Amino acid sequence: MAAPRTRNRSTFLGRLSLPERTFVADALRTETVGGVLLLLSAIAALIWANAPALRGSYETISNYHLGPASLGLHLSIGHWAADGLLAIFFFVAGIELKRELVAGELRDPRAAVLPVIAALCGMAVPAIVYAVTSATGGGSLAGWAVPTATDIAFALAVLAVIGTSLPSSLRAFLLTLAVVDDLGAILIIAIFFPHGLNFAALAGAVVGLAVFWVLLRKGVRGWYVYVPLALVIWGLMYNSGIHATIAGVAMGLMLRCHRHEGEERSPGERIEHLVRPLSAGLVVPLFALFSAGAVISGGALVDVFTKPETLGVVLGLVVGKTIGVFGGTWLTVRFTRASLSDDLAWPDVFAVASLAGIGFTVSLLIGELAFEGDAVLTSEVKAAVLTGSLIAAVFATALLKVRNAKYRALCEDEERDEDLDGVPDVYEQDDPAYHLRMAEIYERKAAEHRRLALLTSAESDTSNDTPTGPTADATDDGRP
Repeated sequence: MAAPRTRNRSTFLGRLSLPERTFVADALRTETVGGVLLLLSAIAALIWANAPALRGSYETISNYHLGPASLGLHLSIGHWAADGLLAIFFFVAGIELKRELVAGELRDPRAAVLPVIAALCGMAVPAIVYAVTSATGGGSLAGWAVPTATDIAFALAVLAVIGTSLPSSLRAFLLTLAVVDDLGAILIIAIFFPHGLNFAALAGAVVGLAVFWVLLRKGVRGWYVYVPLALVIWGLMYNSGIHATIAGVAMGLMLRCHRHEGEERSPGERIEHLVRPLSAGLVVPLFALFSAGAVISGGALVDVFTKPETLGVVLGLVVGKTIGVFGGTWLTVRFTRASLSDDLAWPDVFAVASLAGIGFTVSLLIGELAFEGDAVLTSEVKAAVLTGSLIAAVFATALLKVRNAKYRALCEDEERDEDLDGVPDVYEQDDPAYHLRMAEIYERKAAEHRRLALLTSAESDTSNDTPTGPTADATDDGRP
């Protein structure tokens, strides 16, 4: 059977190739489950932190310290979640980025232009919105990076509830956009939020990464080699003053994500398949549990919309993200040869762009880094992130619901497999064997309809030839 045709690269949001569509479906399935768990963890954190009977225990556990002090790792539970566990999340993000660069949407520079520009605009515009809002109100500019991040797990959880029929091309665009967005957030954390660089520890981390790379290139296998080495690299990176999650990204980018001949999966794909459920199902929900516990009250909600820093975060997420992603996408299509798929319209892109305003995990992390030392403002920024993400989710829900019938028709067309060969028909339009199979199917159907037509006609003729007698309801009126 001929290979399924690939999509036209000049069409923006056109149909994905079948292997890419399968990968995106698998990734979204895991991220969607993780997103639901993330949502439940955030709700649990808010209840735990705000219930009068439970508030004390939340603060006690979050601030409980453990770990070897001699290694500079005597950290609170909250710090272990943000600096330790979240490194696994960024490790998966690094693998995703590497895969996109060598085998996914970003491997073709022409195809990569769109999500890269959309992501960059989706980071720059929220930062500008925050800066203008905060400066106008006389607030601090330290939180400019808070609304620049998109939480892909949370956004996909929303899609799981309201956009089950969303075309795979739109889902893939959101996923690719978030991968590039994650890279931007990583660079922001590394460049703008160092804590007194320790060059000796940094040099040790670099040496550890070099050893990690050599072992990978030599084909050394075994978790008992890489896990201890990864822990050493992470510990050195933490003590270097650069955020420890950078170690996870660096190791993820080093994995080989292209397949050699005879391989069903590359090493990067195999490891991502193993680690992604741990990241989405445990790491990110635990981070949310110990980071989303902002104290919410009537006064705090009022402060979200009155303080310049918190208002800047909300407007950055809701307005800045939507305008940035949509505007960057429109400008790219307007001034390049790319064209929007015939099946979709610009309101569809606008709806997905609004989902990018759900900036939960990394936004909370950057908020803690930006306002470290100011517990009150940190808690208020957390409330602003939650509020902005909620508004963005509700806004995107309303927009996507308007076009849901259209999406359902597109999804059904993508999934149709009339010849029952396991490959959707839309991917076989250039395969002569497919058309021969369909001709045989239709010929059998036509023969069956002709047989039924002859049978029906014969029964009708038999019924018409049967003699009829006097009607049963005739009456004698007495006339001759």
